[in-house]
Amino acid sequence: MNKIIVSTGVLLLSTLIGSAQEQWSYNDCVEYAKSHNISLQQSRLNEESSQYSLEAANAKWHPTLNFATTHGFTNTPFKEDGAKNAYTSSYGLNAGWTVWNGGERENTIKKQKLQTTIDALNTDDIFRTLETEILSVYINILYAKEAIGINEEAAKVSLAQAERAKQLMEAGRLSRVDYAQIQSQYEQDKYAVVSAWGTYDSRRMELKKLLELGITQDINLVAVEWNEEDVLSPVPPIEESYQMALDTDARIKASELEIETSELDVKIAKSGYYPSVNLSAGVGTSYAAPGESFGNQIKWGLNESVGLTVNVPILDNKATKTAVAQARVQKLNAELEQESRRNEIAQTVEGWYIDLRAAQARYIAGQEQVNSSALSDELINEQFKLGLVNTVELLTAHNTLLQAKYELLQAKYMAMLGQKMIEYYRTASVTMP
Repeated sequence: MNKIIVSTGVLLLSTLIGSAQEQWSYNDCVEYAKSHNISLQQSRLNEESSQYSLEAANAKWHPTLNFATTHGFTNTPFKEDGAKNAYTSSYGLNAGWTVWNGGERENTIKKQKLQTTIDALNTDDIFRTLETEILSVYINILYAKEAIGINEEAAKVSLAQAERAKQLMEAGRLSRVDYAQIQSQYEQDKYAVVSAWGTYDSRRMELKKLLELGITQDINLVAVEWNEEDVLSPVPPIEESYQMALDTDARIKASELEIETSELDVKIAKSGYYPSVNLSAGVGTSYAAPGESFGNQIKWGLNESVGLTVNVPILDNKATKTAVAQARVQKLNAELEQESRRNEIAQTVEGWYIDLRAAQARYIAGQEQVNSSALSDELINEQFKLGLVNTVELLTAHNTLLQAKYELLQAKYMAMLGQKMIEYYRTASVTMP
């Protein structure tokens, strides 16, 4: 009975979650990806591993302590007198501590602290990249959805034209060839609707992949309405956006820490030039048989020791010199990586500005083209109903209007994608209706 109640509760909870996620907003997608995206989860595991490495580096300050025991048995079968078999054992408790090793230990801890921060920034960078990918796919889905409407509207017009053409053909005012051309246009428009739905489903599959949704899970987006004011909204100065992009970029921050890490690598490598000092201490005893009793031997054999070891490097086959040179190369490489990232951000921001301005200009021109094509199409349709224009003029007007609507739609969504991408590079966040 309890199992039935639990199963029913799970089913109801799953139903509620499913219904709650029927309509996904952009923020819903981002929050879901934050918890479920595999690349993001793997990066968080790297962060956790880095924390363990930091603990291990800090533990180098602690002394070592171990217990060791050795046991041996000797057989001398040809011995003429005395015992032919002997058993020996030893017991020892040993401790050691590194007093100084050229600063390697201290610098390793500093480096590992920086590495934990770098790993956290790498996770942030993966998430930022994921956000921009979701944003791009999300807007493409909205575009594909609206494109379906345009194709469905075109198919309805084509159907009406085909029905009117059939009437004209039956009345003897239109040839069968002309009717077949108009019917063919209707079939093409119907196929365009199917193709548009296919594109829409493909875009949704891309989003499901980013969110790590299963094949049985569906996703539908909240409708977003953007008007002319949104599309043609002015953008801030490009220099300001570039500087804000640098300030908010996780990889820039990580590269700065990488340079600091490389400087510590140089210091760690140079520690090979310096002597190391180690303390050691131990307590031990031994036992051998045949001989005195175990207790007496353990007591009489008890010994204590303490030692100081100073290791001064003289020749190490250029190991230290090579390590220092490699560390300096890594530092130069880190500096170049930072400069490369700055250039990449500059090109990306400038690219979005160029695309946005082109899309806005295209949108303005597209509005005029749609208005002009709509008037022309309306006029030719009226003339066609009266049998005053031929089939070629009708189909040309129909396709010209359809193409103009497509151009306007593409310009609209390219402009909005540019607007939102620039907003994201400026503030590391996006406001979506």
